Amino acid sequence: MEKLLVSPSPHLHTKTSTKSLMRDVVIALLPAVVVSVLFYGWSELLVLGVSVASCVLLEFLITKYLLKKPCTVCDWSAVVTGVLLALNLPATTPWWVVFIGAVVAIGVAKMTFGGLGQNLFNPAIVGRVFLLISFPTYMTDWTRPQGFIGGGIDGFSGATALGVAKEGGVAAIEGLDYMDMLFMNIGGSAGELSALALIAGFIYLLARKVIRPYITLSILATVAVFSGIFWLINPAEYTDPIFNLLTGGLLLGSIFMATDYVTSPMSNMGGVVFGIGIGLITMLIRYFGAYPEGVSFAILIMNSVVPLLNKWFHAKKYGRA
Repeated sequence: MEKLLVSPSPHLHTKTSTKSLMRDVVIALLPAVVVSVLFYGWSELLVLGVSVASCVLLEFLITKYLLKKPCTVCDWSAVVTGVLLALNLPATTPWWVVFIGAVVAIGVAKMTFGGLGQNLFNPAIVGRVFLLISFPTYMTDWTRPQGFIGGGIDGFSGATALGVAKEGGVAAIEGLDYMDMLFMNIGGSAGELSALALIAGFIYLLARKVIRPYITLSILATVAVFSGIFWLINPAEYTDPIFNLLTGGLLLGSIFMATDYVTSPMSNMGGVVFGIGIGLITMLIRYFGAYPEGVSFAILIMNSVVPLLNKWFHAKKYGRA
């Protein structure tokens, strides 16, 4: 009689791996990276190089000499963190500030919790927010793009579109049309330059089934509805939905950081609630807060709620009602 071997779950196998998923994210980020380099030139290349190299090196050193675990840099997650951190920084950020951001992102937000799969907060956003609080002068130096192509849109030198609207009101952005928003050549973080580049990355991730659309679409829908209501009430004071969807770090955050597997809910319904929360907090900060942008803060706040969302919205166990 042959032996019957029973093995523990999981019993379903797939060719998808952490390495392939992270590599797809890097590929999806390439359009935004190319646009940022074209508009900001060598300064953006330096920020990207320092950020990625620092994240990879720090994860290698911490894993090997502090945690004494097998090397994990080959899974590309550190590269993803490095690219996202760079796209969240101004191209004029000094290299040593970029390095500090990488230390916080990898050393504090990721490896302190045990590495990939165990961190509570998105590492790139933690690094970005830490730098914003610690080095506000460097983090708000929105120099107009002077790279390999373009020269920036007149009237927006030294400020983001959101910053201009925050300081001068709706009247201050009347010269900015929707085509400028889709492919902006305006001072800001490198990841804010082109909505089209980010949307192209979103389509790629959906086609490769790397992410599900629920979180991203719920964030965008919430921002559109919230801003639409206020805009209809008083269009002279509040910016319109299209402006809020296409400016700032909303697309970068909703597509590439809010959808992070580790720091987002596991269920679809939990993801929708997660996205609605991010959208609401973002718009509350944009309209009523001290900062012109609130995406990073919103994602971090909702990251902390994910354990509760996973508890409230979870898949039914097989065989149970």
